[in-house]
Amino acid sequence: MTLLSACDAATLLRSVTFASSNMNKFDEVKSILALRVSVDFSQADLVEVQSDSLEEIAREKAKNAYSQVGRAVIVEDDGLYIDSLKGFPGQYSSFVFKTLGNAGILKLLEELGRQASFRSIIAYYDGKDLRTFEGTVNGMIATGAAQGGWGYDPIFIPQGAEVTFAELAASKNEYSHRKKALDKFGDWFLR
Repeated sequence: MTLLSACDAATLLRSVTFASSNMNKFDEVKSILALRVSVDFSQADLVEVQSDSLEEIAREKAKNAYSQVGRAVIVEDDGLYIDSLKGFPGQYSSFVFKTLGNAGILKLLEELGRQASFRSIIAYYDGKDLRTFEGTVNGMIATGAAQGGWGYDPIFIPQGAEVTFAELAASKNEYSHRKKALDKFGDWFLR
């Protein structure tokens, strides 16, 4: 019996394309799936339907991505849900981040509770099979923004941690909502 070289092992991995306009998400997806699934990137501006359902948004993005890429794809949609704001910004997190940013969220919460959760939906579509996988992490919003990270990472402290996702840096995946969803995807994809 011989040991496989790293190159040989990589060719044995099943592959999928991650479609997004967000390179930060791709970097996380690739690092999370690295030992299980080979992931390449397709820079894509995906149509995002207006819906109250994060899952519906992800499903429609996957269909749109497949029509652009022409092969099996995964997409990710996520939302920050703040309890004292009745789940806001939720599925509108990207728009709210672009318009209010972390400073705006912190301002909204000055006199309110800070319990929150981050939810991720990974949607897979290969032209026939459309599947979704969810990951959620509970936590709270910090009183100030940390340095580093991207998106809401500087203000979200996951349950079980003392610092924000941004400050966790490489160990973010120990808590990540995205990792939880990708682990479920990987288990199904490699079954």
